[in-house]
Amino acid sequence: MFVLEYKVKPKPNQIEAINEAIRTTQFVRNKVLRYWMDNPGVGKTELFRYNTALRKEFKFVDDLNSHACQTAVERTLRAITRFYDNCQNKVKGKKGYPKFKKHSRSVEYKVSGWKLSKDKRHITFTDKKGIGTLKLIGSRDINYYQPDQIKRVRILNRADGYYVQFCLKLDPRDTVKPLTPSQKATGIDVGLKFFLVDSEGNQVDCPKYYRKAEKQLNRLNRKKSKKYRKGKKQSRNYHKARKRYARKHLRVSRQREEFVKSVALRLVKSNDLIAYEDLNIKGMVKNRHLAKSITDAGWSVFRQWLEYFGDKYGKLTIAVSPHNTSQNCSNCGQKVQKSLSTRTHVCPHCGYTDCRDRNAALNILQKGLSSVGRTQTLNASGEIPSWLVGEILLANGDSMNEESLSL
Repeated sequence: MFVLEYKVKPKPNQIEAINEAIRTTQFVRNKVLRYWMDNPGVGKTELFRYNTALRKEFKFVDDLNSHACQTAVERTLRAITRFYDNCQNKVKGKKGYPKFKKHSRSVEYKVSGWKLSKDKRHITFTDKKGIGTLKLIGSRDINYYQPDQIKRVRILNRADGYYVQFCLKLDPRDTVKPLTPSQKATGIDVGLKFFLVDSEGNQVDCPKYYRKAEKQLNRLNRKKSKKYRKGKKQSRNYHKARKRYARKHLRVSRQREEFVKSVALRLVKSNDLIAYEDLNIKGMVKNRHLAKSITDAGWSVFRQWLEYFGDKYGKLTIAVSPHNTSQNCSNCGQKVQKSLSTRTHVCPHCGYTDCRDRNAALNILQKGLSSVGRTQTLNASGEIPSWLVGEILLANGDSMNEESLSL
């Protein structure tokens, strides 16, 4: 799926209609979830039938487009399926038992319930909730795509306003021209002192957006807390303070995402193969001393964008095991034990000295090159671009002849 997003500025009556549609979606999801809890063994068919019964029973549910109600059921099914999969795969810790939603922020339509204008700069929602026509504000031109490519339309409420998203059935690789192979490969080691260090020794500083904004966030949070009245209806001033606090958090998350996106795109465009560590970030953030710094670095988001751009531009992105990448010597392969505070790698076996992070990046690159053709998670699509098979990959200025593979 390819997502196009536009900002909209609804009028007060339209805002109320959008919020009512979101609340209705939440109501359907929670009722279907309760039906699943009270009736063990019910399947997909029974849940959709119960959704039909809700539309007959409640007028406000019937006012919402039928496809929007179906998407609410599909969200419940995804949560149930994920829970069963975690149980079957024996995932450690909590299995993610489905929970009731309290603060839903979106309503999703399928191919009905909405209509684009002739110039495709306005969208009209045609169900009985009364949302009406909204002007699409954005630079992306939806005229480039065919109407039958639009599979979902979503109205999303964020801290800074409302957005309309179009989910297109489109292969991202069809939207760009193939890049000329750079004949280079690199390994990257992500960290907290530097966001990443590659196998050529290039360093990218960690911007630490949350750390820089933490003082302002704490001040906004205190102002919000002072206006909170326990057990009473909250005042307008409280909601204003809450929105200011939420907008600041949204700004920080957007800064972080734009940063990791630019770094990932630059890496993909300048290399044919990128090897990185397959880190268990979910487990690492359980360390209370490092959780804030790891989250602020945005390693998970960076990996997602790296794999996406690798798939989009036909480049190899390989996740390798992080075991001993920082401890082993990249020159002789011997293990050199060192603590986190030791920032320089000094090998007593061969005398090789280098930056700890660059040594790790070299080990990651070696693992990545040795796994080409055997790993099952090369990139987001799992395919090996044909132009790379048998090519000579330049790593750190040295030519490394890869053996041709039979596909």
